[in-house]
Amino acid sequence: MLLKSPIVVTGGAGFIGSNFVLQWLAEQQTNVTVLDNLTYAGNLENLTSVEKDKRYHFVLGDIVDGGSMRQLLDEQRPGAVVHFAAESHVDRSILGPAEFIRTNIEGTFQLLEAVRGYWSELPTPQQRAFRFLHVSTDEVYGSLTPTALAFTEETPYAPNSPYSASKAASDHLVRAYYHTYGLPVLTTNCSNNYGPHQFPEKLIPLVVLNALKGLPIPVYGDGQNVRDWLFVTDHCDGIRTVLERGVPGQTYNIGGRQEMSNLDLVQQICIVLDELKPTEKPYASLITFVKDRPGHDRRYAMNTSKIERELGWQPRETFAGGLRKTIQWYLDNPEWVEHVTSGSYREWIDLQYEPSSLTGAAKR
Repeated sequence: MLLKSPIVVTGGAGFIGSNFVLQWLAEQQTNVTVLDNLTYAGNLENLTSVEKDKRYHFVLGDIVDGGSMRQLLDEQRPGAVVHFAAESHVDRSILGPAEFIRTNIEGTFQLLEAVRGYWSELPTPQQRAFRFLHVSTDEVYGSLTPTALAFTEETPYAPNSPYSASKAASDHLVRAYYHTYGLPVLTTNCSNNYGPHQFPEKLIPLVVLNALKGLPIPVYGDGQNVRDWLFVTDHCDGIRTVLERGVPGQTYNIGGRQEMSNLDLVQQICIVLDELKPTEKPYASLITFVKDRPGHDRRYAMNTSKIERELGWQPRETFAGGLRKTIQWYLDNPEWVEHVTSGSYREWIDLQYEPSSLTGAAKR
């Protein structure tokens, strides 16, 4: 019943949001309204393939503007809101936390207020069917030791960066609106995503693009920070599963069950590039260790037993297959890469990885 209703997707022009919209339109019949402020990471080119689809509608807007959010809901009459919109890069949050507080906390609050007002005026059957799905991160749980058990939905929150703290705050707001007002909310906490359309400040596309240009491939610290990697289409499928069958008020961890160190990941990328785009020297010769970032969490790992057991979801893509697809996508889309790696993005990369931050010799 729910999936037959129109939906609103905030942050739908970003990396995960746009992949979700593309998947939704390919597999569902209902209308999708994308709301995005088109900051540096939001890119309408991600949605070019569906821009003529009559079920797709784009609205330029900011979730902090509660009045506009309520107007959008009244006009589009959705049966669900899927909330991706967020500032999401840890390094940016360290250099400038204010925008993360504004978007992730204040923005989520204003959106929740608009949704609560809209939902409260729906007829009872539509109220019962309505869902607000909040997309969050494993980083709210903090850092694991190498031998610790993976995060579960019951793991206490212990955020260690301005980004993860702002997402933790937004998670708490969503929970409060369920317990206080009865708003039928769902929360998903995901592990590190990768795949097509990811903005190149994130690790995998950064490594790919630096390697192709013959630039140093920066690896923080000793490279032994461990992450769980989730292919973006698997994540989107998990979100749709939670939206359709999840229990209001519940949280569901979504992960890829693919833990590896950053250094191992970078080396795997280099091996695939050596095959797909060979050069005289192996790409691994470009690996350069840089000063670790403050508060760098050592390990994340997700226990996904709950969503697998209760909702029947599991990731489908192997890491080797997903990584190859991702790298090939960047090789096949140089125009997209050129458009997003100009202007303010270049200034950001130059600031983040200035030459003075390179502390180690390149690994041969």
